[in-house]
Amino acid sequence: MTEHILDELAWRGLISQTTGEDELRAALDAGPIAMYCGFDPTAPSLHHGHLVQLVLLRHLQLAGHRVHPLVGGATGMIGDPRMSGERVLNTKETVAEWVDRLRGQISRFLSFEGDNAAVMVNNLDWTGELSAIDLLREIGKHFRLGTMIAKDTVARRLNSDEGISYTEFSYQVLQGNDFLELYRRHGCTLQTGGNDQWGNLLSGVELIRKAEGESVHAMTTPLITRADGTKFGKTEGGAVWLAPDMMSPYAFYQFWINTDDADVVRFLKIFTFLTRAEIEALEVKVAEEPFRREGQRTLAWEVTSLVHGDDAAQGAVDASQALFGRGELTTLDAATLSGCAQELGGVELEAGATVTDALVASGIVDSKSAARRAVQEGGAYVNNERVDNPELVLGPDHALAGGWTVVRRGKKSVGIVRPAA
Repeated sequence: MTEHILDELAWRGLISQTTGEDELRAALDAGPIAMYCGFDPTAPSLHHGHLVQLVLLRHLQLAGHRVHPLVGGATGMIGDPRMSGERVLNTKETVAEWVDRLRGQISRFLSFEGDNAAVMVNNLDWTGELSAIDLLREIGKHFRLGTMIAKDTVARRLNSDEGISYTEFSYQVLQGNDFLELYRRHGCTLQTGGNDQWGNLLSGVELIRKAEGESVHAMTTPLITRADGTKFGKTEGGAVWLAPDMMSPYAFYQFWINTDDADVVRFLKIFTFLTRAEIEALEVKVAEEPFRREGQRTLAWEVTSLVHGDDAAQGAVDASQALFGRGELTTLDAATLSGCAQELGGVELEAGATVTDALVASGIVDSKSAARRAVQEGGAYVNNERVDNPELVLGPDHALAGGWTVVRRGKKSVGIVRPAA
């Protein structure tokens, strides 16, 4: 017997709150339902937090339900209130450009063909036609100020020195109206989102109850944290972006392969589509042979392949091996090596720089004397070839794709350099 989709999602750690699990279970059992999740274009790329929602949508679509990813061309011009303060409003042209980018990213995760084809929607299609009078008369009359003020983020911002603008305060009205419109247009009876969106999701549930006299559902995913309680998903370069021009597939792969043993099984459940049996088998290996890091390698492959495709994932694997002497560097293309440079902190050198200069500039050693010693002791490599001359000048013959040259000391200390433009 096939496991119920709610039980599957719960086992994977993808459910935090629902408006009523029994009622939602009954609705899912009664037949395919239509549901949606919103993604606001407040940046030119989605990130790891959005990935949780995309995985959830895919699970629901694979279970036979009709999913409607919403890109917020309207709400993206306002911005969901943040704890940290007022957002800077982007231009309409910027928001429109980011809408297109996000639509392209989302389309990778879902099927837009078949009996339960996904339907991409944009809330600018209905919000852009809504006059201020209609918004106040038809929508605003259903919202109570006390309830709006009590929302956690709003309450905290009201008590801050900066306060909150009417613009951001009104965001929950617009999101609530999205649920109402999608209920009317597409029969959506479930909205999903992150746990920080619970208040906004309830705005839509309550609006439909008042405007249509119908009961609908909301479900949130938990905030993903590490086992030690720290926030998940931050790197030295910022967020874990899904766009390859903002975080290379190589850097993306490295982020996942560096997952701690205490987190890897949980992340396999959340971010991959491996079966329960496959994940439980990996759980045993992580416990019994953690040094093999099979869980991390599987996680990094599955998530990188999901987001960037098999070819990019294989490129990241090949690059990881080649950088440390276990593969051929000449097979790596310029984009992959640029991604490696982004992750390793690629350095541009003056013309005529030596291998000694490269070892110091890339941070592999802390002085020229240490660099010379590494070369003389046989522990220095240029493009995985051992070098014995500390004054070897790095020239065109050492350039890989994109002009990069890989220098290494021993098995683990790697840097990447190229001549300054």
